[in-house]
Order: sequence, then C-alpha cells, then structure tokens
Amino acid sequence: MKRYYIDPFGCVKNQVDAENMMALLNSAGWESASDAETSDLIIVNSCGFIESAKKESIDAVLGWRSLYPEKKILLAGCLAQRYAKELPDILTEADGFFGVDNLNDIAEKTAEIFSDDFPRRHINTAGKTPRNEANIIRRSAGERPLLSLPGSAYVKISEGCDNRCSYCSIPLIRGGLVSREIPDIVDECKILLARGIKELCVVGQDIGAFGADRQNKPFSNAAGKERYSQLPELLKAISLLDGHFWVRLLYIHPDHFPHEILGLMERDKRFLPYFDIPFQHASSKILAAMNRRGTAAQYLELLETIRARLSDTVIRSTFLLGFPGETEEDFAALLEFQEKARLDWLGCFTYSREEGTKSFSMKGRVPAKTAVTRKKIIEERQIPVTEKNMERFSGIDMDVLLEERIDASASDTSDSEEIFWLGRTYCQAPDIDGSTVIVLPKNHADNNDINLKAGTFLKCGIIARRGFDLEARIKR
Repeated sequence: MKRYYIDPFGCVKNQVDAENMMALLNSAGWESASDAETSDLIIVNSCGFIESAKKESIDAVLGWRSLYPEKKILLAGCLAQRYAKELPDILTEADGFFGVDNLNDIAEKTAEIFSDDFPRRHINTAGKTPRNEANIIRRSAGERPLLSLPGSAYVKISEGCDNRCSYCSIPLIRGGLVSREIPDIVDECKILLARGIKELCVVGQDIGAFGADRQNKPFSNAAGKERYSQLPELLKAISLLDGHFWVRLLYIHPDHFPHEILGLMERDKRFLPYFDIPFQHASSKILAAMNRRGTAAQYLELLETIRARLSDTVIRSTFLLGFPGETEEDFAALLEFQEKARLDWLGCFTYSREEGTKSFSMKGRVPAKTAVTRKKIIEERQIPVTEKNMERFSGIDMDVLLEERIDASASDTSDSEEIFWLGRTYCQAPDIDGSTVIVLPKNHADNNDINLKAGTFLKCGIIARRGFDLEARIKR
C-alpha cells in the first residue's frame, strides 16, 4: 500500500477538492500519511489565483524536491490547470501535473506516476474535459475526509463563475458557472449531519448565482432587479432537514444578492445571519472598470436592507486596492464607503496583474508601494470598527461551536486554576474571523453535566471582548 501526503494551498473550495481527492485515493487502496517524510507521493494542491499564491505553490514543489529527491511529487489544483501547457517544460521538479477539470481521474493518474514506463513531466487532460454538471465529482460525503475545523464542513454547491470581473482569473481556471443539482446537495448535507457535523458552510465562487446556469431568465443588473437564483430553493430544501445545526453562507456577489433568502432566515434561525459579500470597491469608475455593475449607494442600501430584516446581522467583505486607474479620489470614495458601511469583518488585498484577464492591459497601473500603503490605511481604520462591533455581543447568551482545548502553559504541571477552550459563535466564520475563548475552573473538567467535546455546541454567556476575540463563560 502506497501512502500520499497532501500539501494544501488556496481557498476552501480548493480544500473541498483535496478532500474529494483523498476519498478517491483511499478507495483505490492508498493510505493518507500524516507527514511528507513517511509518504511515497507528495501532492501539492496549488492555488493559481494571484501572483503571490502561484509563487507559494511553486516554492512548495521546489522545497519538497530539495528535501526528498527520490519521492514522487504531483502538482495538482488551480495552478496546474491554469498553466497546463507551460508547466511541464518549466517545473521539471514535479513528476506530474493534475488540474481541476475531472478529479475522478486522480487515482488513475497517480498510479501512472509509479508505472515503469511513466514519462517524466506527464500531464493530465486539463482543459479537454467538457464542463457540465455531470463532470462534477460525485463522491459520498460519508467517505470524504474533512480537513475543516471540528464540527464544521464545507459544502461546495457550484463550480466556476459567470461574473467575469476584469481582474479575476477564476473563469480562466475553473470555467463558467456549473451548479450542482439541489437533491444531490441536500443528500450531502444529510450525510454530513449524520456524521455529527454542526456547521454546514455553503460555498461557491458566488453562491448567489447558484442555478442561474440552468435558467433562461435574466440574472442580474445594477439595481438588483430581474435576477433569478435557485439559492432560495436550495435553502428551503435544507431547512426541511431535522436537527440543531448551523448553515453559513459564504461569498455572495453584491450585484445580485437574492433578497428572497432573508425571509427564510427570519423564520429559521439555523441559517446564520452572517454574510460574506465582497464589495471590492466603492468608486463608480473603478467598479465599472472591474466589470461590477453596482454603486456605493446601492451597496449601502443593500446593507441597510439586510440589517433592517435581520437585526443581528454580521457582514464580512473584501476590498481590492491598487486596481489600474485608482486615484486618490477613488481611494477617498472607498474610505467614505468603509466608514458608512460599518463592516464587522474586512479583508484587503492588493491588485495582482494576471495574464488573460481583461485588466491585464489596462492603463494607469498603480505602484505596488502605493497599493500597499492604501491597504494598510484601510486595515488600520477597520480595527476600531470591528472592535466596536464585537462589543455588542457582550452580555449575550450564545451557542459556541467548540474546537479545541488550550493548555494554560506548555507544562502539564501548570498551577493555573483555569482551563481554556477555543470555539466560535455565529459571528465568527472558520479560519478567517476571531475566536471565542471559554474560561472555566479546572474542577469543572470532570463535571459530568458539562460536555466539553470538540465539534459540539455549548451554551455560553459572552462576558467581554478581547481584541477581535470574545471571552465567554459556560451558561449554567
């Protein structure tokens, strides 16, 4: 039995791909290794979105080759897909390349790497497989190893994207929007819940567009009218499932936010009032150049609508700094939007000039130093906003999804009278937001009426904010 080790890069959608590859390899007789040293094959599951991510993935291949010259190395994922023709002649340190078009072939391709007649720098059929719903990997969620935090799992409901933002390379890598069928997704949710999962994180490049590829109806415009999305239908189907669990929605494009989901979320509190809405900018000129149809006024109106319907709403967004043509006036418009939007969480990144995108040839390139400076200004201004927004949870009783126990010190003989657990409330998405720290006396650890187990809910009272994190006590 041969052993493989996956070195993961990129977003959570890439993580789901890695989990599915693991399921396929395991069913083919492979065994997952806990580290690269004990493996026969190292799979670098790469990201090809922006320049820094590409470099990170390539450096990983070079680093593993230097450490283990005799092991087989497979570069998989988005980078292998995006540069399917170029990489075999450039990155000779890799024994093979495997894209994202048809993950079902992973076991067959890895077996070829170990065959006696295997040609070095073999490449898969990336880009040659017709993209449709039937080609989306079908693997039982019961067989899929989960790389997420305890109690949480990502449910990818679509592939690709039709938004065609001028800076984005995702359509170059994963193609246009391909949505899964609703019954297929609901079955996956059922299986994950049966495995004890408490948080279903619904993901896609833009889940607001879910199902639009199967409709002959208008999809979106700047005013948010005439849009059609099957996301409300999907959530309604999930709402029929029994049990106490969370459903967290990630990545909804603001230009076609499906307002119909707000009514369902009002009725079913298992659908968390947490929204990840990537606004990217607020200058009308820059938004138009990005091929985004909304305006700052429309985006602020969207926020006002959501908050009026769901008073406990938490909003995360991202801003892109240094897009071609971004002037000081454009940056000032973004600062004004930031102040008015009062976002709970905000991530920033600087523009990466990607070949094949429409923005690649745009004039008015912004110096990298200027973009970084603007990014830092946004981030610094966001700190007090996020801290103030987190203050509103103090004094409130909330479910906390437990993740892990933290020792008070590295020594097992610590004299600390307290023990600590890390978890998250609904206002904290996995990996990207703050945490909730639960503090309790040591003698509670053996108390039979307190179930402290990673991946389960615990009713707590929030007593304070510590930086971006929350501090809690068990609610007795």
